[in-house]
Amino acid sequence: MRSWRAPAALALLVGIGIFGAVRLSLQPTVLTKVKLRIMQPNLQQDVKFNYGAKAEVMQKYLTLSDRASGPQSTGVRDVQILIWPESAFPFFLTREADAMAQIAELLPKGTVLLTGSVRAPDGPPGARVTRAYNSIYAIDHDGGVLSVYDKLHLVPFGEYLPFQEWMEKLGFVQLTKVHGGFIPGTRRRTIEVPDAPPALPLICYEAIFPGNVAARDERPGWIINVTNDGWFGNSTGPYQHLQQARLRAIEEGLPMVRAANTGISAVIDPSGRIVARLDLGIDGVLDASLPSALPPTLYARLGDIPAAVIVAAALLLIVRRRTTKHAA
Repeated sequence: MRSWRAPAALALLVGIGIFGAVRLSLQPTVLTKVKLRIMQPNLQQDVKFNYGAKAEVMQKYLTLSDRASGPQSTGVRDVQILIWPESAFPFFLTREADAMAQIAELLPKGTVLLTGSVRAPDGPPGARVTRAYNSIYAIDHDGGVLSVYDKLHLVPFGEYLPFQEWMEKLGFVQLTKVHGGFIPGTRRRTIEVPDAPPALPLICYEAIFPGNVAARDERPGWIINVTNDGWFGNSTGPYQHLQQARLRAIEEGLPMVRAANTGISAVIDPSGRIVARLDLGIDGVLDASLPSALPPTLYARLGDIPAAVIVAAALLLIVRRRTTKHAA
């Protein structure tokens, strides 16, 4: 009676594989005219969070960002969107006038910088900052801030501690060593980028959660994931994080662009194919065109509802069979 189950399961897996291969062959990567440049600095953790290294960090970012990537390249002047990774600076970016001036000098007219940065909460000038946001800024060629997104889904023990005040009294501290932990953002929303589709920002491990990607009535044209996987060194962590980001692209039918401090930075099309990448542990720039989005997928339209229905049906079947068995 049960002899058909193993062949049926195998046939299902083979069918899924064939369906996936056919789907990929019928959906080639389509590129837009939006030119991207991802800057991967490969900074070590002791430099990245050291205010005394401010000048060194800024100089590396500026020099790398304007590096020629080929014989015909003119550096950052070739691109519309320049992307820097998560928590890029060991200081509050918008409170450092010289840093903002250097960014304005770097960016040609028509180029926008998307960068991670720690953001101080609004308050009176000179007020002492005790807690901060983990954020993404969109900055134009004049050094003006076009948009800000504050990370919504913070990482426990990385960006905050459960029972923060009590744990700190016992001497515990999270990886980022921010007293009081980071402040969570209030809502997930898109960032408007001139001459490009609206982007949905995901900071670090926000990219591992399905269903947290976008509001159903505010569909973006692409996903921007800035991250710092340097905590994990040369381990499986950065590779695993990249694969999880690919899943979000496939689920939503949206291209994913990743800027990682130590790697792996990548441009991923909406079918999950890696169009371009910078490998782990190197510094450099990655130039690529932004892939086009696909129409909303089944998951983008319905979320976890089909999976919940299948699980509920399976549970009902199990309960019914056990009830029938006991009754017999």
